[in-house]
Amino acid sequence: MIDNLSLPELVAQMFVVRASGYLFDHQIRYRAWEPTADKLRYYLENLGVGGVILVGGSAAELAVRSHQLQSWAKFPLLLAADIEEGVGQRFAGATWFGPPMAIAEIARHDAGKADRYAEQMGAVTAIEARAIGLNWILAPVVDVNNNPDNPVINVRAFGETPEIVSKLASAFIRGAGEHPILTTAKHFPGHGDTAVDSHLELPVLSHSPDRLAQIELPPFVGAIAAGVDAVMSAHLLIPAWDDEFPATLSRKILIGKLRQELGFDGLIVTDALVMGAIANKYGANEAAVLAAEAGADVLLMPLDPEGAILAVCEAVTQGRLDISQIKESVKRIWKAKIKVGLSIDQTATNPKFDPPQPPLSKGGSSSDLILLATAEARATAADILRDSLKFGGALPLVAKKTSEKQILRNLIVVDDVLGCEFLGKHTPAIAIPEQFGYELQLIDDRTGDLSHNSSAEHFSPTLLQIFIRGNCFRGSAGLTQAAQDWFKNLLKTGELQAVVVYGSPYVLEQFLPHLPPTIPYIFCFGQMPAAQSLTVELLFGINKTGNA
Repeated sequence: MIDNLSLPELVAQMFVVRASGYLFDHQIRYRAWEPTADKLRYYLENLGVGGVILVGGSAAELAVRSHQLQSWAKFPLLLAADIEEGVGQRFAGATWFGPPMAIAEIARHDAGKADRYAEQMGAVTAIEARAIGLNWILAPVVDVNNNPDNPVINVRAFGETPEIVSKLASAFIRGAGEHPILTTAKHFPGHGDTAVDSHLELPVLSHSPDRLAQIELPPFVGAIAAGVDAVMSAHLLIPAWDDEFPATLSRKILIGKLRQELGFDGLIVTDALVMGAIANKYGANEAAVLAAEAGADVLLMPLDPEGAILAVCEAVTQGRLDISQIKESVKRIWKAKIKVGLSIDQTATNPKFDPPQPPLSKGGSSSDLILLATAEARATAADILRDSLKFGGALPLVAKKTSEKQILRNLIVVDDVLGCEFLGKHTPAIAIPEQFGYELQLIDDRTGDLSHNSSAEHFSPTLLQIFIRGNCFRGSAGLTQAAQDWFKNLLKTGELQAVVVYGSPYVLEQFLPHLPPTIPYIFCFGQMPAAQSLTVELLFGINKTGNA
C-alpha cells in the first residue's frame, strides 16, 4: 500500500504541524507558528501531513477541534499535545496534575505510593486525551534533572536520579498503556544536566560515554522496556558521541545509539524544529532534511511545512536520502496510527484510513466529556500535591498589624504578569488572603522596583508568594531579580510574615538558609488554582469547612 503513495504524500506523512486549539482564527495566539484555518486545511487536505500538535483552548473546544481536523485530513491524523501534567495543563477544564517532580518528592518517603500515583497519572491522562480526540501524549519526560540551574527541564522531570526517573516514568507509561494512545519518552539522550535552554540556543553535554551510560540512558532503557511508543530527540550537542551534529540531526545517535544499541523499534520524533538550537544554525528546511537523514521518522513543528516537505522530497530525488528509508518511517507511522484505532482500508487501490469516531459526533460517544476531571481524578491530583508539600516555621500564619496605619500586604511575584494564566482575582492565592485583610501587590521582573518601599513609614506586614519554575524561552530556572530583591529587603526591614513558593524546589532551597525559624513557609510544586487552595488553606489554618 505504501508503494501507491507519491513521494510528496510519503514525505508529508512524516510531518506534524502545530495548530491552535482554539476554533477561530481571531483566537490564534502565536501567529508565527499557528496557521490560519485555510492554511491548516491546505496542509491536511492537499499536502496530507501526518499529524498536528495542539496548544490552547478548553478541553471541550479540543473535542470539536480534533473532529474538525480529522474531517479535513487526506489521511487521518496523529493528534498530539505536550500534556506532561495531564490534559488540563494545556486544555482548560480537564484534570491538571502537579509536575512530575512532585511525585519524585513523594518517592523519597513512600516509593510504592509514588509508583501508584505515576501510574494513575498516566491512566487519567490517556483517558482524558482520548475523550477529546487526542491520540498521542508527548510525555513522559525521562530526563534526569540533576542540574538545579536547568531552565528547560526542571520540575518537568520525574526526579534527579536515574533510578527514580526510570521507575516513575515506566509507571506512567504502564498506566497510559492500558488505553489506545501513544506515549513518548523525551528528550533523548537526556536534557537534564544542562543550563542552556535549547529553545534559544544549542546546549552542549560534555560527559564521557561512561557517564552518559550511567545517568542519562537508563531511564530511556526503562521506558523502552515498559513499551513506550515513541522517543523524542533532544537538541543537544554531545561531543563524546558526535562532535558535529546535535542529537536530533545525528545518525550516530538516533540510529547508532537509539536503534542499534538500545534496540528501539518505535517512532523517533524530533523536538520542535522551530527551536533556536536547530533553526538558528541550520535553517528551517535544511534542519528537516538533516533530521530525516539522521533517522527521525516524525519531523515536529517545521516553521514552513510546505517548504520542508519539498526540501525532503528534493533530498530524495538528489540521492541524499534513500526512498526506502522514507518508506520505513511511514510504515512505523502507519503502525502507530493503527494502534490508536485509525485502521487502514487494505482493499483500496489508493489506501485510505477509516475515519476515527469523533467524541462529539452524532453517531459517536457524546458522553465522552464526562470522563474529564472526574471526582476521582481530581482527588488523585490533589493528593499528589498535598503529599509533596514542604512546610515549616510557625504555622498557621496569624494575620496581624502592629499599628492602625499599617496595611497587610499580599505580595505576589511572578515571572511574567501578562503570561500568568493561573492567577486572577478569583484564584485562591489572591482571594483567600483578601478575606484576612491582605491587599494585593502583583509584580514581575519588569515591575519589581523597590524604590517605593524604602521608607519606614511604608512598613507593611507582608505575605510573600512567589511563582517560579523552569520555563521555556526564559533561559533561567532560578530566582528572578525581583524575587531576590524583595525577599532580601523584607527580611532586612522585618516586614516578612510568611513565604510561599509555587513551582521550583530549588528556589525554596535558596531561601531556607536565610529564613528565621519563626517565619512560616510552604512550598508547592503546582501553580494552578488547586495548588494555591491547598497551600493557602494550610498557611492560614483553614479546615475543610472553610473556617480558620
